[in-house]
Amino acid sequence: MKHIMEELLAGSAIARLDPGQIVRGIVTKIQQNEVSVDIGAKSEGKVRLSEFDDPSEVQPGQEIDVFLEKLEDINGSPVICYDKAQQQKNWERIASTTEEGGIVQGKIKGKTRGGLLVSIGVDAFLPSSQLDLKPVKNVEQFLGRTYDFKIVKINYERRNIVLSRRELLEEERWRKSKQLFEELKVGDIVHGFVKNITEYGAFVDLDGADGLLHVTDMSWGRITHPSQVLRVGEELNVMVIDIDREKERISLGLKQTTQNPWDNIEQRYPIGACVKGKVVNLVPYGAFVELEDGVEGLVHVTEISWTRKIAKPSDVLKIGQEVEAVVIGIQKEEQKIALGLRQLEENPWEQIASKYPVGAIVRGPIQSLTSYGAFVEMEQGVHGMVHVSDISWTRKLKSPEEVFKVGDIVEAVVLSSDADGHRIALGIKQLLENPWGHIHDHFRVGDVVRGKIVKLTNFGAFLKLTQDIDGFIHIGQIREERVEKIRDMLKVDEEVSARVIKIDGENERIALSIKALDYDASELQNEINELKNNDSSNEFGTLGDLFEKSVS
Repeated sequence: MKHIMEELLAGSAIARLDPGQIVRGIVTKIQQNEVSVDIGAKSEGKVRLSEFDDPSEVQPGQEIDVFLEKLEDINGSPVICYDKAQQQKNWERIASTTEEGGIVQGKIKGKTRGGLLVSIGVDAFLPSSQLDLKPVKNVEQFLGRTYDFKIVKINYERRNIVLSRRELLEEERWRKSKQLFEELKVGDIVHGFVKNITEYGAFVDLDGADGLLHVTDMSWGRITHPSQVLRVGEELNVMVIDIDREKERISLGLKQTTQNPWDNIEQRYPIGACVKGKVVNLVPYGAFVELEDGVEGLVHVTEISWTRKIAKPSDVLKIGQEVEAVVIGIQKEEQKIALGLRQLEENPWEQIASKYPVGAIVRGPIQSLTSYGAFVEMEQGVHGMVHVSDISWTRKLKSPEEVFKVGDIVEAVVLSSDADGHRIALGIKQLLENPWGHIHDHFRVGDVVRGKIVKLTNFGAFLKLTQDIDGFIHIGQIREERVEKIRDMLKVDEEVSARVIKIDGENERIALSIKALDYDASELQNEINELKNNDSSNEFGTLGDLFEKSVS
């Protein structure tokens, strides 16, 4: 040892030691936290043991290069650094052997402002954004690990190097993606992990490319959000169901990796079978009942009850309710099953024809009114309909509301019944004799009649006569002079006299004339003959015009 040190001292005189240079020294002693090194100065320098990658390999007598920072400190000892010597030697090596775009291996040492320090022989800077393919929230997991990095930038003057791991990962992913699109085909089962979840689906990392797993392809059953089935980071096997190589898009399916429950649906749910299920959705037209995962049947609102008029399913059902139903139809291709709740009970309409034969008299309250008729409750859940035209023989009604209101008790006669269509036609006027059948017993042409004006139209006025019959006075039959406006001459509820000038029993119409009141027999006959010879339909009025152009 003494001999070696003498040789070093002979070749390294103190006069040749200059701060800022790398000098060679000999390890003389190893202590708990530091190593003594003789560099040929007046005294030995000290190097921190932590500066060595593997302190156990440092031995007394070992030659090492150190960086001389100062010839003497306050104690007269040289200030030396092993790490700086290695950094400078490595920098010279890196500067001569690498360039921007090159690949180096390095170990992540620690965090610094805006990124991480990476040891590649010298300290290099790795921006946080260049650590991984996606932003990293916790960089602690990367500390102490060794990776390959791409040299993005080298500043030789400042001895700065900027690295990127992300660029290497992107290049590797691009290579894998290209290979994946070349080899992948529809129907393949591939392995991946859930990368991201959205409202409409999940993106699955296939190690080279991302595939979209749409929410409708996750389960044969009903789900409202992908998070009901998947979680981020979950590994799974999926089927490739579509590939768009031009746009580099892959569509995946999870449910396709299992058997479609609709494949043998007719065998498991034959028509007529009684099944159990849970109400999973209510819509205005019906209720969806889940029979099993991926199989739902629809109970249409009309299939809930034989007799009750259900306005909306939510009036009798609620989501989550367990129900029994009968399979009444299957459309396998459309994946539809029609269910019925009322089929579990006896159909009362099968007895309606015998219970209410044509001609039977019924009595009951009016349950509802429409523009075309009134619905009469014959018994609980059984209603008959009186059409507006079957209310009166004589009155030309536009709506049943002119004579009835909900709750009125009425009698009617059964006109017809349709058990399959669940319809019963009733008539009120048929309970009375049709006065038009013997109209000539009550009115004759030439008779003078008196009544009250009940309606005015642009063409004339309706006069209420006996037998609850209306006669029509055309505007031209009011007086000899031309009448411009009917209401200038007549008023509703006014009582007037008129003469019958024509009777049309077949079409149930009577024409009246006020101006003919003063005619003698000859003048009256001429007016009657003129009506016979001419088209006199206007003398009765067209019902559509009369109803639509009322001025009162």
